[in-house]
Amino acid sequence: MNATLTRRRLDLAGRITAALFGGYALAFGFTAFLSVYLPLARADRVVTASLLCFAVWVAAVIYTFAARSALRAWLWLGALTVLLCLAAYLPVEWRSRP
Repeated sequence: MNATLTRRRLDLAGRITAALFGGYALAFGFTAFLSVYLPLARADRVVTASLLCFAVWVAAVIYTFAARSALRAWLWLGALTVLLCLAAYLPVEWRSRP
């Protein structure tokens, strides 16, 4: 009984940290990505991406608690964050980094 309670608490702690830190990282990656690729003026891109990042963070939090496990939530959030950040920071020739 005690092992089950400990496992549940660890899973909940993993989900909470994934929602907070993983969701924040995903929102940052999304903002950086849209700041580079939206077809608007630079100021409009940054404002639009910054406003949309709150919705992304909320979606990440909802997904984190709906996922089958905390590990799966961490993996998805981490993979999406890495992809978005790489896509945002790789186009050096455009000279439009966020």
